[in-house]
Amino acid sequence: MKGTSLLIWGVLFGAVGLGFFTYGRKQRAPVPFVCGVALFIMPYVIANVYLLVLVGIVFIVLPYFVRL
Repeated sequence: MKGTSLLIWGVLFGAVGLGFFTYGRKQRAPVPFVCGVALFIMPYVIANVYLLVLVGIVFIVLPYFVRL
């Protein structure tokens, strides 16, 4: 069950990361761009499901609070 959860959350965060990456690249906005890249890489680095979800939510919410 743990492997399935990691896979599903990884796909979800990867899809959101693709959106942030595309938006940040087209608008030349650094915060969404970096968060998108981080959401791509994060599922490969973090093996704990709870930590993966927590860090993923932080990276998803971060562009709404940090504007550069």
